[in-house]
Amino acid sequence: MGRPLLRLEQTEDYEPIVKLFMDNDLEFSDEDPVPTDLVQCWRVVHGEEKHLCGAVALAKREGEFIIDGIAVEKIYRKTGIGRIMMNKAIEKVRELGGTKLFLVARAPGFFRTLGFETVDRNDAPLFFECATCPQYGVDCHPEVMKLEVR
Repeated sequence: MGRPLLRLEQTEDYEPIVKLFMDNDLEFSDEDPVPTDLVQCWRVVHGEEKHLCGAVALAKREGEFIIDGIAVEKIYRKTGIGRIMMNKAIEKVRELGGTKLFLVARAPGFFRTLGFETVDRNDAPLFFECATCPQYGVDCHPEVMKLEVR
């Protein structure tokens, strides 16, 4: 019996994940970092060579759980990888006693299928970098979303 082609695994190797996020148009800046406590990262790898297909980073900011980044390489999209990674992150929040999970979504439709709801900007925590980004509302129109974790 052969090994599975795709595998979800926990990882401490954050640098390749950040590169994946940046290669998939998520914005990360080393210039003005926001205080973030990384909780856990997972990656999905392909084959024996462990090609990085997707990754998600769960973090805490100001006491709230957030998805600090999630990306899936284009050729692996629509395969369920994003859903599997998000379910793992939600499971971890639940395990740690969290009741809410926030994220900034460039693909809000996907996150709605997982139960996330858009939060009005005025009701959203102010700890997301995009609130001060010059591209926000110009070339980039993300939505702050929240999931009530049960």
